[in-house]
Amino acid sequence: MKILLLGEFSGLHWNLAEGLRALGHHVCVASDGCGWRNYPRNIALDRPTDSLRDGISCLLRILRHLPSFRGYDVVQIISPYFLRLRSERTLPVYRYLQRYNGKVFLGAFGTDYYYIRACMETDVFHYSDFKIGDRYRDTPFNEITLQDWYYGGAARATRAIAETCNGIIACLWEYYASYQPYFPEKTAFIPLAIDLREITSRVRSVPEVLNFFIGVQTARSNLKGTDVMLPVLQEVQRKYPDLCRITEVHDVPYARYQQLMDDADVQLDQLYSYTPSMNSLLAMAKGVIVVGGGEPENYEIINETQLRPIINVLPDEQDIYRKLEDIVLHKERIPELSAQSIEYVIKHHDHVKVAHQYLDFWEKH
Repeated sequence: MKILLLGEFSGLHWNLAEGLRALGHHVCVASDGCGWRNYPRNIALDRPTDSLRDGISCLLRILRHLPSFRGYDVVQIISPYFLRLRSERTLPVYRYLQRYNGKVFLGAFGTDYYYIRACMETDVFHYSDFKIGDRYRDTPFNEITLQDWYYGGAARATRAIAETCNGIIACLWEYYASYQPYFPEKTAFIPLAIDLREITSRVRSVPEVLNFFIGVQTARSNLKGTDVMLPVLQEVQRKYPDLCRITEVHDVPYARYQQLMDDADVQLDQLYSYTPSMNSLLAMAKGVIVVGGGEPENYEIINETQLRPIINVLPDEQDIYRKLEDIVLHKERIPELSAQSIEYVIKHHDHVKVAHQYLDFWEKH
């Protein structure tokens, strides 16, 4: 099969591509590398900044490559924002892809209209990056995001693509729960793919000094929850300076991020998530214990009844503090949680196993 994967979030498409290639398929990944994270790709559609000049340059680059985006059996776009252009401006490209290829699938892999709608209009989530209970999280990032993705052009583009694509694949329970009520026949949940060949796994022993790792994306700190988690972590470290330390990194490329994580015992990530993200799964595959998204819905959707490797935290400072203090004071739990983390990723997220699930879904739709 000939497959085109357009756009990138956290290495999702590249890892999937490697799984598909291992099964003998021809795969092209075209993306901007997810910006400064610089994930691998076959065709670079980079836009260094949001300036008009770089926008025009990016558009010309896309137009130059368009003829090579024909003749694929399957095209999958990472989201309605699959190019570094405003989502409504990508609609002509989407229609071009539909016209000149076999099937086109939409990835429900990030914040978009249907996810925001589930957050704002329903009670399917107890908490989210937009609301905690009935309280709206009034942040500058959310305000900007709502204007475009809930009310504006990106919302219209998302609806148009979701209604006309061949199928929709969600990588987290949250995104599946957002799309499934509207498109039950063509929405599926498929776990994120992790290329385990690139990862050295090591079951952590009980450390003398516990190494907490937290990666901060400056522009998205209040979206990821690191603006809440980091101060609490620092408070725990001040109380137990001889028992734990913090490795804090800011805006580093993917390859460097992996290196810095290698010596960690525990990683903090994605406060508002119900499901582990790519960064969390990368950490778990290494044997690092994750403090973040591990709600019951996460285990239910993958039919996991035994393993519970994730230290799930609520978006509540007291809950975060209790969970962090508990792991500091009970370090004897580290080896078991570390071993479970590795087993969990092998069992559910191996890139070849996940590639099989994608192929089955694409063929049926």
